[in-house]
Amino acid sequence: MGTSLIFISGASGGIGDALARTVPWDPARIVGISRSKPGAVDEHVEADLGDPSQWGKVRQAFQREIGTGEWDRVVFVHAAGNVDPIGFAREVDADAYQTNVLLNSAAPQVLGHHFLAATEGMSTPHYVVMLTSGAAKSVYPGWSSYGAAKAAVDQWVRNVGAEQDIRGGARVLSVAPGTVDTDMQAMLRDTSEEQFPKRQKFVDIHAEGKLTDPEQVARDIWSLLDRDLDNGAVVDLREVTNT
Repeated sequence: MGTSLIFISGASGGIGDALARTVPWDPARIVGISRSKPGAVDEHVEADLGDPSQWGKVRQAFQREIGTGEWDRVVFVHAAGNVDPIGFAREVDADAYQTNVLLNSAAPQVLGHHFLAATEGMSTPHYVVMLTSGAAKSVYPGWSSYGAAKAAVDQWVRNVGAEQDIRGGARVLSVAPGTVDTDMQAMLRDTSEEQFPKRQKFVDIHAEGKLTDPEQVARDIWSLLDRDLDNGAVVDLREVTNT
């Protein structure tokens, strides 16, 4: 058995860290893309993905790593994201809002493009997995940039999946993991209702013990790569893992 090559953005925390810790293939070379060094990776690409000038580091890493060997599979999971700033669009800090839009909307599309370009013509199975959210379809005042970004990512996945079916190439998937016990959930609970009117919903989910374990979520995400899902599928993890 050969080696799998796995790229994970946001691997220093939350679901990204859990994904790095639960890669199901052995041996595997895991490349983490984040501002701070993750614990469970073989190689770290230090990059602030909210800064477009640093996206080129990731493109170079794709090209460098993919070209170093014969891989059993190559996977890019984009788990990086940030809900900050939470608040109404006209009221939050302008620079923070711009960074949120760049990180959550533009970065996944551009990095996905770079990965597809780096794997063009590859016969080895290769995959792009984007993490999305129910906020892509539901209205959450105070969460405008995050929800809009996830909707954009979902549409990118639908279109690119169709493109890959026409030309042949990567399998592309967008996964909403549900409510997971991460720092993001803690941030939502710590936000005032003035900034985030639906805060109580997330307080109740936590109080009722309904947050899911990040490592179980990560294992379920990995399992989707063995499922016969349409290329460009946008799925809710809670629905597909119960079928």
